[in-house]
Amino acid sequence: MKTAELTLPPNVHLERFDDADSLCDALAGHIAERIGAAVSERDTAALALSGGRTPLPLFERLRREALPWDHVQITLADDRWVATDSPDSNEGLVREHLLQDNAAASRFIALWQPDSSARSAEMDCNRRLAVLPELLDIVILGMGNDGHTASLFPCSNDLGRALTTAQPCCAVTPTSAPHDRMTLSARRLLASRERILHLKGEDKLETLQRALSGEDVSEMPIRLFLQQPLTIYWSP
Repeated sequence: MKTAELTLPPNVHLERFDDADSLCDALAGHIAERIGAAVSERDTAALALSGGRTPLPLFERLRREALPWDHVQITLADDRWVATDSPDSNEGLVREHLLQDNAAASRFIALWQPDSSARSAEMDCNRRLAVLPELLDIVILGMGNDGHTASLFPCSNDLGRALTTAQPCCAVTPTSAPHDRMTLSARRLLASRERILHLKGEDKLETLQRALSGEDVSEMPIRLFLQQPLTIYWSP
């Protein structure tokens, strides 16, 4: 399908790019601009990033930006509960692809902890996330073809709590994907100045169309964010 076939609500803006490289260049520039403005205005900037393979070229561009990285706090929208040397670890990907070069000076707030289950670590994770400002400057989200975002999975019995808790994070166990996870709660993700949905591929447009055709957040959790101000960056 084509992006022109999507019927977007007024609060959702779509940025379409011809290829992933152009998208990553534009998005890295936008994030850099927002970081610089936030540090100038508030002496700090705070980001929540998604993992997986799609944002890796974005991270590698962003880490070379000449920014006041020592004033930047970075955390994850979610992470699988695996050691950082696992290929499934979002923290491991961020450390390898973003927290290098100029961006090595930033402060990273991890979700995963060794020698602990996700559920037993939840309270401590919430304490560590409390250092973040009330509003994150930017949240970068992804989306699965089941309509999940972060680790807000429609298949998870923990979804209701993750959607309603006032705590910053929540342990979840999806039934359609491997590994227990820690996810930022819906409330923590929405407590942000800007939210960006980073998508790649025609299949994501089809998923987006399905999400836009209904309102049941428990069926497709991405709908919660489509009901709020959101910018979508998409490329084939």
